[in-house]
Amino acid sequence: MYKYNINLKQSFFLVVLLIVANLTYANDEYKLGKEKEWGIAGVVRTASIPYATESETVSSFVPMMFFENEHAFIHGMEGGLYLYQESDWQLSALMRLRYFDLPKEIQNSAGGDVVDTGIQARYQIDKEWFFDSEIMVDPEFRSYMNFRLGAEIESGDWWLNPTLETRWKEADFNSYYYGLSEDSNKTLGAGIDVKAGFMSRYHVTSNLYLLGGGYLSRLDNNAYSSELIDSRWQFEYFVGVGFFTDSSTSSRKDISNKPYLRIAHGWATPSNIGDIIRLESEKDEENNQLTSVFYGLPLTDEIFSLPIDLYLTPGYVQHWQSDVQNYSSEFVVAIKAYATISWPTKWRFGVAEGLSYINNVSYIEQTEMDEKGYRESKLLNYLDFSFDVNLGDLFEQSDLDGVWVGYSIHHRSAIFENSSQYGRIKGGSNYNTIYVQFDI
Repeated sequence: MYKYNINLKQSFFLVVLLIVANLTYANDEYKLGKEKEWGIAGVVRTASIPYATESETVSSFVPMMFFENEHAFIHGMEGGLYLYQESDWQLSALMRLRYFDLPKEIQNSAGGDVVDTGIQARYQIDKEWFFDSEIMVDPEFRSYMNFRLGAEIESGDWWLNPTLETRWKEADFNSYYYGLSEDSNKTLGAGIDVKAGFMSRYHVTSNLYLLGGGYLSRLDNNAYSSELIDSRWQFEYFVGVGFFTDSSTSSRKDISNKPYLRIAHGWATPSNIGDIIRLESEKDEENNQLTSVFYGLPLTDEIFSLPIDLYLTPGYVQHWQSDVQNYSSEFVVAIKAYATISWPTKWRFGVAEGLSYINNVSYIEQTEMDEKGYRESKLLNYLDFSFDVNLGDLFEQSDLDGVWVGYSIHHRSAIFENSSQYGRIKGGSNYNTIYVQFDI
């Protein structure tokens, strides 16, 4: 059908860059230990397929993270850095997931969704309404421009984000995505399409929210003229649930959890998470290993009135060379929650959810993809399950109160073929790791 080689390295490096900038330029809110703006959610997106195929719609599960301060932001399917802010004007470096709506059964071979990068200029018309101008490129530098009128409206328990957008696409962009020129050698002209719709969020109680939205798009004449396209109109809608900063509180409260630095070393295993939890983990015969460093940025110390510490945690993972693989670098951005129990000594359970990008897929992961007949994906969902104990409490040494020693599962996967952005893969990789973590 159609081959699309997604190169996500530059886009994912931007995610890491925005986190580094956030940590480097901490504002007064961080110094005072205030609760941050945060969120984690999961939505199901369903969209019509504009191509001439037997399948009319395609659905995907989309995990989302949310975070914002005056220097950086992660808003679900996009993230970036605030480069300039003055009065009503704002300039941002931006990355955004763009869906490539093909039938589910060919998304793995075709490559799935795309992460674009670019620059956004925003003019704040008034307290609610804004106007965006964007210049964006895909991983192969096919360009387009967006012009968007939108608003962020809050009323009671509702948050609403209506938008009206026009998009100019250069000829190469139209030819590639709507003429599928890599296979067909069809050339299409440039064009302007239109998109309108909204995203919304409803506050149920405390940190629990419901999410929903929908958009309708109209293709330009040149894109619609492609013999591979059988519908000028395309719809998409989102339904999901999430956990966010409680909007019923007018100001951010003081929090007690501190930043942390975690250093870990791990060993690959061909076992799945269920086997590992049942203590039936097998050893990787090739003895592949990794070393990771994670930073924990405190978000809140309470969820649903329960004492749960929440962190934004970016990390770097070094996969070491072995007889079957070369060195490779993995970058992670996740949100991690800790539940602390003080009996018989102070210990914690932790779980993290986020994104992982690796520049060269590890041997343990590639082997599984080859066995199952999948095309590998460098971008996957990230999970971390951990258990640790506080050394100061364990040995009754106050000097060690900020030191934790523990075990964690380092996991990459694609959510059982349910996510197009991860290439419709089932499986991934697991590493058993041990770590030491320092409160800063």
